[in-house]
Amino acid sequence: MKYRKRISDIELQRKLETSGAVLIRGAKACGKTESAKQFARSVIYLDRDEQFQLLFDTAPKRLLLGETPRLIDEWQVIPKLWNQVRHEVDDRKKTAQFILTGSANPEENVNMHSGAGRFTIVDMRTMSWQELGMSDATIKLADLFQGFSVEVQNERTELELIIEQICKGGFPSLMDSKVEQALEVNRAYVELLAEVDMSRVSQNRRDPMKVRSLLKSLARNTSTMVDILVLERDIKAHESIGLSRPTIYDYLDALNRLMMLEDQPAWNIHIRSSHTLRNSPKRHFTDVSLAVAALGINQQNLLNNLQFAGFLFESMVIHDLRVYSQANDAKVYHYRDSSGLEVDGIVQKYNGDWCAFEIKLGSGQIEEAAANLLRLARLVTSDKCPAPKSLNIITGTGMGYTRKDGVNVISFASLGA
Repeated sequence: MKYRKRISDIELQRKLETSGAVLIRGAKACGKTESAKQFARSVIYLDRDEQFQLLFDTAPKRLLLGETPRLIDEWQVIPKLWNQVRHEVDDRKKTAQFILTGSANPEENVNMHSGAGRFTIVDMRTMSWQELGMSDATIKLADLFQGFSVEVQNERTELELIIEQICKGGFPSLMDSKVEQALEVNRAYVELLAEVDMSRVSQNRRDPMKVRSLLKSLARNTSTMVDILVLERDIKAHESIGLSRPTIYDYLDALNRLMMLEDQPAWNIHIRSSHTLRNSPKRHFTDVSLAVAALGINQQNLLNNLQFAGFLFESMVIHDLRVYSQANDAKVYHYRDSSGLEVDGIVQKYNGDWCAFEIKLGSGQIEEAAANLLRLARLVTSDKCPAPKSLNIITGTGMGYTRKDGVNVISFASLGA
């Protein structure tokens, strides 16, 4: 299958030119290895042969020999290799020596020294709508940071297509699959996660039934702020097996190490109000299709429950905003305060510039979304926080335009980096 260029390729190229080693992090099957292979001139796959561990124990430098950049795939299989690469980068004093890829972080008790000054990091996710060819990217996040308005766009995306893509997801290997095939593969992915990966990640046996129960609870609460106590109650109410809070903490830690979850942090900003900010993150799967797979549902189930489909659509949009934000030196947050004001996405650059986003599957809540955005802008704009570069509503099935109050309405199928 021909390689489809990824937005993160530009970042990978740039970081290879400035550091001795680049670490690509991301969930299993998100495309790390294929992207790295576009730049690598030699490759070693550590998870394919147990002899590599023996070789490392006897002659560790042998694993690092080869044309550079040398790709070391699934490096966490031999965690101590990290320090060996670090020393080798110091000795060679050259850039673009190694690319490390991994779909799990090693245990915290592994003795790893900081790679500061030697390593740079590229976080990789599953494919965005722009990368899949489902968005024409006529409205770029970079332009929204410049305050550009949106030209009227009459092309709309059918609800059924959006629902299909929520079920299918952004894994590169499923790009040309039918939605029914993707559902089967994604369910197998979740099953292997529960049966094998959760125990293998730290050599601790974890009950697959309990893993499935937690995954279902996380899926039911996608795009919401839900703490451990709420998860515990939700599992008790919906599942045949209960989980204690210590078990939930342990399982969440393992899921984070496997990069199956990516929490969306709360925006830490000064507000001109007596209201207090909510600091809990929103919870998301690394790809929205895994929430669908965990629950065992399909397109028809979502068409019959558009409220829940709306939460999944929000999660899918936040995923893509993360991809586009990373290309613009920015990160994605959410906002909620004690008055009940909530804004789905805040994209902020390191220099402080920010844009706000409300996310709506349909066009029926546009007025409420615009009111929320305008209220937020009034609440936070001060000498401590600049005015937003743009206020935006991302819609699934609606058209694109700029309202008289300056709020942009953007079709998700036109958004890009």
